[in-house]
Amino acid sequence: MCSCIAVPSPCRPQPTVSSHVSKLTHDDLKEMLDSNKDSLKLEAMKRIVAMIARGKNASDLFPAVVKNVACKNIEVKKLVYVYLVRYAEEQQDLALLSISTFQRGLKDPNQLIRASALRVLSSIRVTIIVPIMMLAIKEAASDMSPYVRKTAAHAIPKLYSLDPEQKDQLIEVIEKLLADKTTLVAGSVVMAFEEVCPERIDLIHKNYRKLCNLLIDVEEWGQVVIINMLTRYARTQFLNPNINESLLEEGSSGDKKFYEKEKKADALAMAKRKPYVMDPDHRLLLRNTKPLLQSRNAAVVMAVAQLYFHLAPKAEVGVIAKALVRLLRSHSEVQFVVLQNVATMTIKRRGMFEPYLKSFYIRSTDPTQIKVLKLEVLTNLANETNISTILREFQTYIKSMDKDFVAATIQAIGRCATNIGEVRDTCLNGLVQLLSNRDELVVAESVVVIKKLLQMQPEKHSDIIKHMAKLTDNIQVPMARASILWLIGEYCEHVPKIAPDVLRKMAKSFTNEEDIVKLQIINLAAKLYLTNSKQTKLLTQYVLNLAKYDQNYDIRDRARFIRQLIVPTEKSGALSKYAKKLFLALKPAPVLESPFKDRDHFQLGSLSHLLNAKAGGYQELPDWPETAPDPSVRNVEVKESVRAVGTVTCRDTRAPWSSEEEERKQERKSKKSKKPKSESESNSEEDEESESDSSPSESEESEAEVKKKKKHLQRSNVSKHKHKVIAMTMSCPVFLTLQTISPSSALKNFELLHRITGEGLSVDYCFSRQPFSPDANMVAVQMQFTNNGAADTKNLHIEDVKLQSGMRVKEFPEIELLPAGETATAVLGIDFCDSTQAANFQLCTHAKKFFVSIQPPVGELMRPVFLTENEFKKEQGQLMGMNEIAEKLTLDAKCRNEHAIVQRVTAAANLSRVPCGSDREFAGRTVTSSSLVLVTVATKEEGAAQLTVNCEKMVIGTMLVKDILLALTQ
Repeated sequence: MCSCIAVPSPCRPQPTVSSHVSKLTHDDLKEMLDSNKDSLKLEAMKRIVAMIARGKNASDLFPAVVKNVACKNIEVKKLVYVYLVRYAEEQQDLALLSISTFQRGLKDPNQLIRASALRVLSSIRVTIIVPIMMLAIKEAASDMSPYVRKTAAHAIPKLYSLDPEQKDQLIEVIEKLLADKTTLVAGSVVMAFEEVCPERIDLIHKNYRKLCNLLIDVEEWGQVVIINMLTRYARTQFLNPNINESLLEEGSSGDKKFYEKEKKADALAMAKRKPYVMDPDHRLLLRNTKPLLQSRNAAVVMAVAQLYFHLAPKAEVGVIAKALVRLLRSHSEVQFVVLQNVATMTIKRRGMFEPYLKSFYIRSTDPTQIKVLKLEVLTNLANETNISTILREFQTYIKSMDKDFVAATIQAIGRCATNIGEVRDTCLNGLVQLLSNRDELVVAESVVVIKKLLQMQPEKHSDIIKHMAKLTDNIQVPMARASILWLIGEYCEHVPKIAPDVLRKMAKSFTNEEDIVKLQIINLAAKLYLTNSKQTKLLTQYVLNLAKYDQNYDIRDRARFIRQLIVPTEKSGALSKYAKKLFLALKPAPVLESPFKDRDHFQLGSLSHLLNAKAGGYQELPDWPETAPDPSVRNVEVKESVRAVGTVTCRDTRAPWSSEEEERKQERKSKKSKKPKSESESNSEEDEESESDSSPSESEESEAEVKKKKKHLQRSNVSKHKHKVIAMTMSCPVFLTLQTISPSSALKNFELLHRITGEGLSVDYCFSRQPFSPDANMVAVQMQFTNNGAADTKNLHIEDVKLQSGMRVKEFPEIELLPAGETATAVLGIDFCDSTQAANFQLCTHAKKFFVSIQPPVGELMRPVFLTENEFKKEQGQLMGMNEIAEKLTLDAKCRNEHAIVQRVTAAANLSRVPCGSDREFAGRTVTSSSLVLVTVATKEEGAAQLTVNCEKMVIGTMLVKDILLALTQ
């Protein structure tokens, strides 16, 4: 019998093993689970999991399955855990019997087993095991595997819902997991934070920048969760970027009294208000979320769009329009959600979607709900410029066979006519033409809309009222008949001859009319009795008598009330004197508003916004603070975690590895004071101290000095040497130096291999900006290897170097041994051929191979050269035209003195300052081709400046301009 069959999928037929297991009953599966053969147990579990995937009930197999929870076969154990997660809550008593097994599973060497054990344990909803669950979560939160830590984050909300009293302890775990640097954990722990303690905003402060930087690498589900959380966080920590614009709009929309009396003080305060300066952390959030607008996941794009809508300056919100329009090519479900949000956005920020007007045109294949939403968007986008185009589209839509869609189109025409006075008559005439349509629903909807439009200027459209009065015999839709009767009653003085005749016809058919029509007949009779009692007195009494005995109590009550009001008697109250004022009072014209007008108080993209009602678990979007909270709460140095194997991640540190070197020094000093050492050991340690304390000048030693040091190291004890540098040095040419190159404080460290990805081995590197002695055309890259694992790393070397055409690498020789907890350094020479293309290679140990790459910033592809001012001007004069790139910029507030400018430019590019220059001038040459690179920063008043780069290689010049601009403006 085969034991390695894939888990059956519900989308394809099951693979058969043999004739007697192709159709297995529950009894057969129980027998297989009781068997001593792991192959039968595995086959049975695959069948059971396949049943669950199809939605079939397999709960009666629980006793047989739970007995195999202690099975030693890992594959069987994983499937048993999958089953238990599904049924643990239903069969709690039996699940409790296997608690000890789950506890053992939490110590299993396999990370999948540890995670599955925790998942099952947290799925058992019994309060008696809460302490066990809490202990398991705390241990899992410190697990070496990020997958297990992610599972711990998922278990936190489960435990909180089971026992809310554990909140304080769970918050401690959340705080610990929030500091995790891996992208796998970030989304899950933020979700746990949202479920357990969303009010503890202080937990986010020190992790805010890390979350912003990790966002691009988190899985899509986690990106949505983090973006929504950061949206609410930003609304509490930053000022409104549109505060000045909103005050100006408020002031300009008021009348003259606004400035003279009530708001004069506010207007003066607004004038004195300082220009808004965006918080750098606010800008960090916007900058790091913007690339996610290109995500393939519609939920991520929608999350970024709502973030920009709620947080970004008005001038920058437009970038989300193109991304949202792209989503309109997705499935109808996605279109529905996107259009709901677009409809809300177009009410306040119509301009951002105007260039994409044609993208909202309706297709015949669109579902009705999509058509209605697109109509809503088109109506919101309508203005004096594009109204003619939109109305032509609407004329086409009216011919559709979808009657609900046609009715919505007619309502949209009415809204356009209300909002844009220039086309009101045109729309009204078009709607009147629809009154001759054969379809009753079209005519009825047209009547309802015309009624609202006529209220704006009834005296100009008495002919239309007469025309509509003639339609009472043909239109049978109750709402349309009621609208016509209301119009005739409201403006009966404009049609004095027709109104009594309409009442006569309605009185004849009163008993057969719908309730809504009967109420309007009563109203029409009352108004005509007050304005033309001679002709309509008897008709009114007849209608009121009919209504007095109607089956609907609303109609009976209305008839009694109106009779007492318009027909004065001795018992009539004081109100009868004011009957005309009550019935014939001037009524304001209705305002046709979008149903999405006030929906933006819900966070866009949320279920509450979709339903236009507060859903369970919804958290209100906070208002902007009036004064900016203290930004220093986020000033925590956080190391950016690795993105993926082979990618390069930049870390902003001042002195690479300086803290680690200090720690090693302290360790050596403590060891010296505690334990006496032999002569060889003390000699070797003295050598190490001298090496770690060496300065940049000492790294440029002569060959004779290097040879002398080799002989000295050979005499020391190899087994006791801390870094095992002897084995490296004896076979190492001159380019592999023993001294640690000490880069300038402006240099950055890069992470080549993370300790988790490297299974305990971590590699950092930096561009040392030191001359690479074996080959002047190569860039010196200093690498530091740290063994964070428990076992020694052997035979550390480089293989399978894959380079672009022309690029070269001087590999360092094999590091024979790197003990656990120790560090070694080496220098790698790479000829990048004046290109920022990455150098790809394999970093190999005795057991593993890791694919990594080094991609240089453009500023590291050059070396400084000394030029006098005259030489600089001369060379600059020869590099004009296409070899010159000039950009205007505004210097950062902290970068307006000469020292700061020089520091930032030299940090961005390996250039030297030209002495005695009128402007800040820098010069250098590319490492490979020695092409001249000249940089000028000419400053003006109020921080204005101009950056000019002259370079023979235009590509390098263009990239260098971007890097220096970024350095000077941030």
